[in-house]
Amino acid sequence: MNKTKKIKYIQFSLTVSESKRLIAYAVSQMKSVRHAMKNGKVIFKGGTTVSCAAEILVGTPLRICGRISQRGAVSSKVREGAAHSLLYSQGQITNIDEDYDDRIMEMGPEDVIITGANIIDIHGNAAMLAGSPAGNRCGKGVSAMTVEGAKVIVAAGIEKLIPGSVYDSVKCAQRKGIDSSRGMACGLFPVVGELVTELEAIQEISNVNAVLIGKGGIAGGEGSCLFQAWGTEPEIKRLEDILDQCYGKDISGTAESLTECSFPCAGCREHLSCSYKQAKQSISPFIQTQC
Repeated sequence: MNKTKKIKYIQFSLTVSESKRLIAYAVSQMKSVRHAMKNGKVIFKGGTTVSCAAEILVGTPLRICGRISQRGAVSSKVREGAAHSLLYSQGQITNIDEDYDDRIMEMGPEDVIITGANIIDIHGNAAMLAGSPAGNRCGKGVSAMTVEGAKVIVAAGIEKLIPGSVYDSVKCAQRKGIDSSRGMACGLFPVVGELVTELEAIQEISNVNAVLIGKGGIAGGEGSCLFQAWGTEPEIKRLEDILDQCYGKDISGTAESLTECSFPCAGCREHLSCSYKQAKQSISPFIQTQC
């Protein structure tokens, strides 16, 4: 007689940074990503969650550009150096910041593009903020990401979930015509692909059920998520082993790119409606990103 396998229940919380790491681990294990790493090409498109994936898959963090911090929508003080967007192909990594939109057109059905998002909705839609004209080369390339058949993975945590529709926000957001902005004024452009949040990540990592049972936090845990998961002991153990590698992890990104812009800087000529340009306020060290 077969014995019923014992079901184990656990609850665990993840800070925003820990969630990014969990999502990145799951993305690194996806069949399409493993296939592209071996047989095709993978593009890592900026952002702190994608930077985690780049650390895991190719051993290097990315340069972080825009972010939402305690001062609002700001960018990096440093605009050169490490890659913001990276191409992996046949064991080689290439900085594609200067020709991102062209390299996107070289991608095909065996290839994968990993990108982030700034907002998501319950329908799996996503969008990204653009504080520079058309989002620069990366923004212009986003519209081409799905054209040639490459698989697009949108890695974005539940802290990005908004009430309502992403497309309503896209229709309203604008860079120009904003009278005042705490940081740079931003527009939005849609990002189309397979959305991977913490819930999809958990199920990619192990064969368990999971639900979100709490959100919020204080004392450094702002934006945290509380989950409950249940499954057989071996599957729960597999999940817990990955969670142990996420706990306590900080933001991913090159150290120099985690310092925010201050007036004057190279980005000032592109950023619109920024109240700091008039006030000439000095910048505090980078504290937390949401991008």
